[in-house]
Amino acid sequence: MTINNLTNLNLSTTPSLLSNHTASDADRDFSDHPSTPIQGLTPRHRQVNSSGSFPPRFVNNHNYHSNKSKQFELMMMRKKLGRDWFLRLKSVGVVLLMGLFFLANWWILTRIQDSGRVNQALKLKFLKANSTTVSIRELVKFGKKRPQKTIYARLLAKAAHALAERHYKIEPRDLWVEPYTVASAWKPCSEERDWEPSDGSTGYIMVSANGGINQQRVAVCNAVAVARLLNATLVIPTFLYSSVWRDVRIVKELPKELQSLDLEAVGSVVTDADVVKEAKPSFFLKYILPILHVNRVVHFVGFGNRLASDPIPFQLQRLRCRCNFHALQFVPKIQAIGALLLQRMRKNESRSGPLDKYLVGSFAKSKIKGRNAAESRYLALHLRFEIDMVAHSSCEFGGGEEERRELEAYRQIHFPALLELRKSNKIPSPEELRIEGLCPLMPEETVLMLAALGFKRGTHIFLAGAHIYGGKPRLAVLTGLFPNLVTKENLLSPTEIEPFLNFSSQLAALDFIGCTASDDFAMTDSGSQLSSLVSGYRVYYGGGRMPTIRPNKRRIADIFMKNNTIEWSVFENRVRKAVRQTKRVFSRPTGRSVYRYPRCRECMCFSAKSAAN
Repeated sequence: MTINNLTNLNLSTTPSLLSNHTASDADRDFSDHPSTPIQGLTPRHRQVNSSGSFPPRFVNNHNYHSNKSKQFELMMMRKKLGRDWFLRLKSVGVVLLMGLFFLANWWILTRIQDSGRVNQALKLKFLKANSTTVSIRELVKFGKKRPQKTIYARLLAKAAHALAERHYKIEPRDLWVEPYTVASAWKPCSEERDWEPSDGSTGYIMVSANGGINQQRVAVCNAVAVARLLNATLVIPTFLYSSVWRDVRIVKELPKELQSLDLEAVGSVVTDADVVKEAKPSFFLKYILPILHVNRVVHFVGFGNRLASDPIPFQLQRLRCRCNFHALQFVPKIQAIGALLLQRMRKNESRSGPLDKYLVGSFAKSKIKGRNAAESRYLALHLRFEIDMVAHSSCEFGGGEEERRELEAYRQIHFPALLELRKSNKIPSPEELRIEGLCPLMPEETVLMLAALGFKRGTHIFLAGAHIYGGKPRLAVLTGLFPNLVTKENLLSPTEIEPFLNFSSQLAALDFIGCTASDDFAMTDSGSQLSSLVSGYRVYYGGGRMPTIRPNKRRIADIFMKNNTIEWSVFENRVRKAVRQTKRVFSRPTGRSVYRYPRCRECMCFSAKSAAN
């Protein structure tokens, strides 16, 4: 009730009358006085006593008005107090709601924009390939052994947002192609020859190559070149017929008269310690040829990188290329499973890639589609982050004191010489090594590089390599942003892969096939033998259509040093520029391997007409 409503009652109140008002009067009912009717009350409210007069309490008209006025004042005071309390409660409620709103926003921002100062590891949620939204992350412990830490939480969150926004956008124009057309001007031609076959009359050369299948591949091709240089016969236990063997005489075993010879006793065993690294042809003519003349046999044990890349006679260099790119082929068992692996990577589509016939022979699909088959194309990634690589690098990877103790224990067993060098302070600090780009790219850095280059979240990725240091928790960063990532173990059934499990070289052969035949190939360590051979094979047979991503780790390291402040758009531009610079087409530099850099006149032919087109 408002003030105007009160005045309509025509009540007269004075301080004196209010003071005469007793407490009992407030509890009595009131009736209309005959001379002063109260608005709103009807005659039925009037009461009279037996004498015909009004009740005594209504005799004094002033008391009546006084009681009435005080009742209304009390009523108004109660209502006013009620309104005040309501307004106060309403204000407090609004403040509380706003406080809760800002608190919730603060909590969300701290979760998303964490700069990496976290005590638990980063895990990106696995997402469906057709999802258009990306859940940034949740912090969880990765097993009891050691929670993986990362300094890249902020950039990973931004990468997740970028991948979500990129779902319906077109990928960068040069992502799946060679950016420079001059790459197509180089054609394979090392199968051409203009010299007479060797008769191998000087003696026999045996090779026991060390390392995996990729090291063995290089060792065999170098041994072929040395056998030709010394006019010797090469002993290879198992080989398939190839025209390359017309250049060098090949046998499966030594003649019977030499089989019983104690090669070590007569001085015919030659180890890597006996041959200088990158030895020139003159070394073999001076020191190895006399042994052949005396004992008729030499057994090379190891033979890793023992023949120099330069200077080598033209035909001898061409022979090395012919051996690597034409002569050496995988046995049918590996070719058959390799073809199955490629078919499943291409989602069972019946198409054959440009390099399939060179890798899996007759098991390649006969139908070859154009390079526009985007729905079945895939990226191969060689993530060189095994414990031997990690330990030998002397770098640190965010695992704290427990990681340092673990890697130190591994070095004591496998790299004792490295520990001695560290004691003499001849090895730079982990921080200096990282600045110089001498540390292996971590899975976190690798996935950020791929996201920055423009690959979509639904990209199919074949991951090559052995066991990643850190296991599944470290791999979760990759699969969180790119859920369509698989390995040969995922693609093949237990029955299909079981015959290869006890043979690391055969497993590496499957990785070689999966990487070489891919539509795009990304390496994280250019010094890796597998990555070097894969990239060289793609150059030799790719016709300028098989792009390879080989990051300059020093440039990439400089970009990652700013991970706490750099904006995503700037990060993208800098990564793309750094990678594009490594795709420039150039001839093999002097002293570099023909297996990795076959663009040279000994291995490939350059067509100026093709370059102009």
